[in-house]
Amino acid sequence: MISETAAELPLRCIDKGERKMAFLQVQFFSAALNVASTVNVILPEADQGIGVEASSAGDLPDVLYLLHGYSDDHSIWMRRTSVERYAAAHNLAVVMPAVNHSFYFNEAHGERYWDYVSEELPAVMHRFLRLTDDPERTFVAGLSMGGYGAMRLALTYPERFGAAASFSGCVDLANLFYEEEPDGEQHFRLFGDLEDIRGTDADTFCLMEANADAPRKPALYVSCGTADFLYHQHKPFISALRENGWDVTFYEKKGAIHEWGFWDEQIRFFIDFIYRKK
Repeated sequence: MISETAAELPLRCIDKGERKMAFLQVQFFSAALNVASTVNVILPEADQGIGVEASSAGDLPDVLYLLHGYSDDHSIWMRRTSVERYAAAHNLAVVMPAVNHSFYFNEAHGERYWDYVSEELPAVMHRFLRLTDDPERTFVAGLSMGGYGAMRLALTYPERFGAAASFSGCVDLANLFYEEEPDGEQHFRLFGDLEDIRGTDADTFCLMEANADAPRKPALYVSCGTADFLYHQHKPFISALRENGWDVTFYEKKGAIHEWGFWDEQIRFFIDFIYRKK
């Protein structure tokens, strides 16, 4: 565990003669959702020798899939943080999709958001944009509900990512839905008649155990404030990850709550974490 005082991570992602960044709003018809979908993308500009005019695979930008929380959409990271400025210090594209209140699920009575974010979205982004397809240079992160989505992606497909992060994440979905905040309507929409998600492919604890022996696994970065309503989920989650052989860095900040000041700091920390790991 890293405490606030021990984790003054070197913020080397600040001010390196920042690259010029393009901001794209990509709208396309999603076959998974059967509706038009909008994704925000930050992309290093072509005059930096990368982006759409990259000359070789080595020039292609790294890519971070950045997931929103329960109350937000694809625009929130750009509106509430300086993620563009942090990404500009590196050869890093950032892809920000929208999934409504889905918890990144194929909803039992709704839309196929898991198919969308895990399969269709990466394929479409690579078809439209020149991005690296190197797993070591592909990353995923999210806050709150998006923290769950990022962990589920990384634990389900460890071979696809070099690193993954959860900020104030709902890392134990069974705990949330069955022990703390039972919501019959939302539960039925997401899970149908399923009584418990423990032991299913929606359970992060089940996934980390099932893929404990994966030949390659991403470095994990997990953070939460000690005053966050989801903080209590994190100690058991971190312990279980380590018991199953996952490389995880845990950062907790004393007194921090579920809010954007913390998440702006954390996306900055995670981008630095990515490039310190390389």
